[in-house]
Amino acid sequence: MALAVVLVAGGSALDLPADLAPTRTVRSAEVVAVARTLPADVVIVDLDAGPPATTAVGLLAAELPAVPVVAVASSPGQVLDVVRAGATGYVLRTDPALPQVVRAAAAGVTAFGDGLATHVLDAAAQGPDGAVPHLTGRETDVLRLVVEGLTSRQIATRLVLSPRTVENHIQRMLRKVDVPGRAALVRYAIEHGLA
Repeated sequence: MALAVVLVAGGSALDLPADLAPTRTVRSAEVVAVARTLPADVVIVDLDAGPPATTAVGLLAAELPAVPVVAVASSPGQVLDVVRAGATGYVLRTDPALPQVVRAAAAGVTAFGDGLATHVLDAAAQGPDGAVPHLTGRETDVLRLVVEGLTSRQIATRLVLSPRTVENHIQRMLRKVDVPGRAALVRYAIEHGLA
């Protein structure tokens, strides 16, 4: 079954199989509006489109957290920035695993191309600046309810969201604050006055 794919075009064309052929190809500036109107299963952002593409990742993560975003680039240089911005996956445009990464992200799984997860972990370990990361308003709402001990399903009901959207918010926060799980997230929120 083909997925509904929105592509933010950048450099050269991506080699995607037929089931991942873009439903719509757009510029960075219009991706949020288009993703809102289409039932997109995944958005692929080609970072070779320049700085607006990186900004688009953050906007999509903040405004449409239920829609997975896969960043594609020619080099791993921006991987940490786009993961912090909320990308669900990152893959090099020449990586043969590109289709698998896109499919995994569409299924709600964080996915990276070959060697990129190690790159992210190494870059993150090189020295966090100690600053508390910025959380969106919705992430803050979800975090407060996580601290209260509510399950994802209970949070979804209270905030009128789907459980998958709540889980996406939680996974994004775990990456942003660099903690391994919900308990550590609660501890971090309390220690840093976020809840």
